[in-house]
Amino acid sequence: MYKNFFGLTRSPFDISPDPYFLFPTPRHNEALASIVHGVLRRKGFMVLTGEVGTGKTLMVRCLMELLRMRGVASANVFNPGLRSREFLLYIIGDLGMKAASPDNKGSLLLQLYSYLIARQRANQTTVLIVDEAHKMSIELLEETRLLTNLETAQQKLLQIVLVGQPELDQKMDSPELRQLKQRITLRCQLQPLQEAETRAYILRRLQRSGANSQAPMIFPVPVISAVHNYSQGIPRLINTICENALIAAYARQSKTVSEDMIDEVAKDLRLPVSSRALAVDSVTATNQQKLVKSLQECVDVLDRVARGSFAQPRKSEIETKVV
Repeated sequence: MYKNFFGLTRSPFDISPDPYFLFPTPRHNEALASIVHGVLRRKGFMVLTGEVGTGKTLMVRCLMELLRMRGVASANVFNPGLRSREFLLYIIGDLGMKAASPDNKGSLLLQLYSYLIARQRANQTTVLIVDEAHKMSIELLEETRLLTNLETAQQKLLQIVLVGQPELDQKMDSPELRQLKQRITLRCQLQPLQEAETRAYILRRLQRSGANSQAPMIFPVPVISAVHNYSQGIPRLINTICENALIAAYARQSKTVSEDMIDEVAKDLRLPVSSRALAVDSVTATNQQKLVKSLQECVDVLDRVARGSFAQPRKSEIETKVV
């Protein structure tokens, strides 16, 4: 609807996890590189956690593509609410095999073991990636741990990456999973974007969608600050806010998104009031002036002390300058 108006070739803020729009912050790069290294070095168990909307599923997509390019076979379980036998059936199917005895768990394990041994003898690696792993039951997590018993004397035959929300870490701390916790060789955590990263993230997605040099005009710096305040740096929320803001700008035939549009979008989405708005509402203009004046007096006192203009003030004198 708005693409032609803004000169875009595609929608820049779809919330689907498209690797084309991957924004590699240093933390994302480090996590991705660490997991790829762990899989290729056959480290066994790895865990990636992050809050809702921080880009975990997108990381999984990119991870699978990187591993595929290196000849690694992967099974990706995105529905962890399975029973033990269903879990094994899904893994075997996703690895491209047909279950020889679907109703016999022992036969399924033997089939998987034979497959992994064959790949290991060919010096090939196999990985199991479980998304939404925080939803796994204690029993299924324990079953997953037992899969790491498929090994030779030198190395694990199956590499396992668990991806989930921070609740996964809490679940791992339970006494029932202490054996699993001890087997984890690598932990990575995705964090929300900082404000400078939010700005780079928005501009990158616009530029990759055809905006090119016009991207900063569509979302000026103060507007991006407002987006960051409301989204708290969560990429999924950034996308939702920006998508709705572009629609609002198009409706008004404005080539630039305004801060008012962001405020309206955030209100419609029932997002918490931004820290920017809270600061304005909680301190009156008069009190702000008093605060600035008092802080400036404090700075002046310390500056004169540094220049030796008079004796160093008592601690209480400095404290009274800040209200």
